Amino acid sequence: MLTYTIRRVLSLIPVLFGMTLVVFAIIHAIPGNPAQVILGQRATAEAIATLTKELGLDRPWYIQYFDYLGQLFQGDLGTSLRTRGPINEEIWPYLGATFELTLVAMIIAVIVGVNAGIISAWFSKSWFDYAAMVFALIGVSMPIFWLGLMEQWVFSIELGWLPTTGRENVRDPVTSITNLYLIDTLLQGRTDQFWTVVQHLILPSMALATIPMAIIARMTRATMLEVMKSDYVRTARAKGLSMFWVVYKHSLKNAVIPVLTVIGLQTGLLLGGAILTETIFGWPGIGRYLYDAIAYRDYPVIQSGILIIATIFVLINLLVDLLYVFIDPRIKYNK
Repeated sequence: MLTYTIRRVLSLIPVLFGMTLVVFAIIHAIPGNPAQVILGQRATAEAIATLTKELGLDRPWYIQYFDYLGQLFQGDLGTSLRTRGPINEEIWPYLGATFELTLVAMIIAVIVGVNAGIISAWFSKSWFDYAAMVFALIGVSMPIFWLGLMEQWVFSIELGWLPTTGRENVRDPVTSITNLYLIDTLLQGRTDQFWTVVQHLILPSMALATIPMAIIARMTRATMLEVMKSDYVRTARAKGLSMFWVVYKHSLKNAVIPVLTVIGLQTGLLLGGAILTETIFGWPGIGRYLYDAIAYRDYPVIQSGILIIATIFVLINLLVDLLYVFIDPRIKYNK
């Protein structure tokens, strides 16, 4: 187990190295000069040339790339071309906002999706089964931007129950400690701010949870139907055991591995794919940060942001693989 873990961690190095090379090549192939974007359309050629040299963009691409790798080995993500600030300090609040939104969205998706899939499998071909699968199909197909706008119109504009955009009350900002506002407000004993943060989280997290919720529900139903055909499950049901005991004691543990795989993949995808949700709800997350960086051709921010997201994604996949052993003792990683 330990050998396998070390080998997997070491195998991540060439993957991340290759990713940095591909991202570097793609973003430098995008037409446009960051210096001209920063200075504006009315900037003179001399001013653009001066800023280009100052930013080091006049050097050959391979020298820029090796300089970037050298900074990474020292733990330095570089300096933003747009703000001139260190990315190490700038990016963490945005990453914390996306992580908090993703975590809440996945909790909703897992709780609702797993239980909906279980009930659908238990009452297969019932009205609940058909209704749940129809809603799951709608959830997968529904555009996030449309759902987000509808949520804002119904719950914010018409009913006035929840805030439309943002992460906090701008008149009473949260003092950040961990960049996770739910935790920060509790650490400071500010229950009023905590409930304000919860209110701001509800609409974007519900919109973001829609697709993974539907996928998890469909996967749970499919795996549970397969497991329920097993002899030990039929025996347990023949003994008159309750649905809760049969499902959560006997069936779910053997059906959860494919579901866990989906949960891990969806979590990684949400971390990097929440740009639409963050834009609609004005959420100051990593997606918005990278979107603005792309608009300004801010190469260091784009490279660093994608590198962090890719690292988190592969680490989540590694964690899921390791969890298989604890869920199913029959799985062994001997090599």
